[in-house]
Order: sequence, then C-alpha cells, then structure tokens
Amino acid sequence: MELQSFYRDTWAEINLDHIFYHVQSLINILPEEVKVFAVVKANAYGHGDVQVARTALSAGANFLAVATFDEALSLRQKGIKAPILILGATRPQDAALAAELDLTLTVFQLDWLKQANEELNKSKRLRIHLKIDTGMGRIGIKSGKEIEEIEEYISEHSAFYLEGTFTHFAQADSLDKTYYNQQLSTFEELLKSFKQRPEIVHSSNSAAALRYPEGYFNAVRFGISMYGLTPSLEIEPELPYPLKQAISLKTKLVHVKKIQKGEKVGYGSTYEASGEEWIGTLPIGYADGWIRKLQGQEVLVDGQRVPIVGRVCMDQTTIKLPSSLPVGTEVTLIGSQGAEYISVNEIAKKLETINYEVTCMVSNRVPRVYIQGGEIVEVSNGLIS
Repeated sequence: MELQSFYRDTWAEINLDHIFYHVQSLINILPEEVKVFAVVKANAYGHGDVQVARTALSAGANFLAVATFDEALSLRQKGIKAPILILGATRPQDAALAAELDLTLTVFQLDWLKQANEELNKSKRLRIHLKIDTGMGRIGIKSGKEIEEIEEYISEHSAFYLEGTFTHFAQADSLDKTYYNQQLSTFEELLKSFKQRPEIVHSSNSAAALRYPEGYFNAVRFGISMYGLTPSLEIEPELPYPLKQAISLKTKLVHVKKIQKGEKVGYGSTYEASGEEWIGTLPIGYADGWIRKLQGQEVLVDGQRVPIVGRVCMDQTTIKLPSSLPVGTEVTLIGSQGAEYISVNEIAKKLETINYEVTCMVSNRVPRVYIQGGEIVEVSNGLIS
C-alpha cells in the first residue's frame, strides 16, 4: 500500500512564486556585478531548505548560505550542487569533508587554520571566507594585524583558497543609520589590510541590501525578505518593492461541540463559557510551534476572526466558533481567508518577538505543501521520508 504524504489535517503552505518574486525583485535593483547569497539556514527559516534553495537558484541567486555544516550536508545529500557558504563555526576536523563536498567555510581564527591544515587532503583546496567583526560582537576578527597574519598563512599553505570576506550589520534594520555607518566604515578600513582583496566581499543582509547601495560591494546576503517578511516594521515604508509573505499555516476542525454557561475548557480551566457557546478543536499545538502564549490569539474560520480559548495544548487547540460548523472546516492560523488576513508579524507581536522566530518555530512534524502557479507541486513531511 502506498503511503500518503501526511495523515493529519494541519499543514504549512509555502508559495514558491513569492520566493521567486523576491529574489528577482532584489536582483532587479542591484548593479549587474553584485551577486546574491540566498540564505536558507534553519530549514530556510522554516520554509523548507531544498525547495527554497532550488527556487532561489532558478530565480537567479548565485550562492546559498547556511549556518551549520549539517545544514550544508543536508542540501548536498538532496542534490544541491550550487556553492554553499557555511556562515557559522565549523570544527577543524571537518575541513577535509568540507573540501570534498565543495563547501565554503567561514574562518575567524589563525589557530583554526593551523588545525584544519593537518586534516586536509592537499589535493583538494578548501574555500574559505574570512569573517570580520565590525561591531556585532559574535564571531570574527577585529584587527588589520589578524587579517595580515591569516592572509600570510594562507599564502604559505596551498590547501586553502581565500575566496571571500564579510561582516554582518547589527542595526541595518533601524531607521537610525549611525551604527550601520560606523560598522561600514570599520569594514572598509579593515579591507585595506588585505594585500590582495578576496574576490567576493559581502556585508549586506536583507535590510541593508534593500536600503543601502553603498554597502553592496560585490555580493549581498538575502535572508528574511526572501520569504516576504520585513526585517523590521519600522523600515517597512522604506522598502523598494512590496513583500509577499510566502508562508501560511492551516488546519481543520476535528471536533465541534456545544457547551453551556459555566462550563470550562482546557488545562487549568482558564476559560469559562459566559453562555451557550460552540467550541471547535484543532489538531495543532505547542509541539508544532503553535505555543501556549498564543492563548487569546485570533484565527480565521468561515471568513471570520475567532479567538483561541483555553490553553494551547501540546497537540490540540480550542477556538470559540461563531456557530455550529462542520468537522473538516478549514481554519487559517497564518495567512488569508476571504477578506481577512493574519500576518506572521501579527503573531510575532502577540508573542512579543520577531517574525524570524515565528516561522522558525514551525516544527518538522508540520507538513509543508509547496504551491507554484496556483498548484501543489510538492509535499514534504519531516516525519515520513
């Protein structure tokens, strides 16, 4: 018997046309010589790594970027052959495998290079990008002396190829440009320390790429806005083109019941009916990333906003219905239904967090349904391979 793609009435829809649109829209505002890294770390911010990677590359992205070695390995195992930059730290003992898989590693320590050199098969050069910390305070070198030492070591050891260098802005999504300008100036000054500037120089994240041409150099990293989400609400009016949210989160009613005044709902009995009410049960909960703090958040059913009542459980959530509705009625938690719309930003506001965290929280047990040209083109289920 052939297995279905998934067996529960909860899923996330990913509009690949919107991903494609955002990559092409960015390319259209960039100078021709500026290349694009499509950032697909954290399972493409919860949207699906390989599906987004393929779409971004088909739209014209030149490279991919991830956070960890495992994320890069996953893409290679799924058939992605494009250049992949690992933005985070990689263990020196994994350098040989990185070279074999043609992965590009981020480096920010001379000692790391010395340890990695002992691991490398000298027949395969390891491509590296040197990370410069200009004020983010995470990983990265901070001085021209460090650049000179690392560049000299690389020149003496043929196992390495210094392909690129980059930094990361801490406040490019702020209306106040002061700290951005300070970081950019520091980066430009440190670039002078290279005897030979690497061929790829990149500093801009989504916020900077959409707002500050002076920081382009010859490559930019496109992350959150590739998914149709603004880097911050305050800069939204400054964006050069409209963003189209790529993700929707949907489920269906699995049970509907009438309760009377005084009856309670959920753990802790935190909700009590004020009169005769219809309660609907949804097969989604905090194990799916729809967390307890969303109690009271509205969802869309029958084209109307209705509230979550009672505590969100691990696997189920209850809502107050406007009337008796049939089991199987579709409910939208994120996205549009009729004239109503619930954005990722609305959920982020409820959770007192940012949109990045909301999409990354959608767990792997929520199937992803990929839409292109208005049709389902793929279904991915993290629990059924």
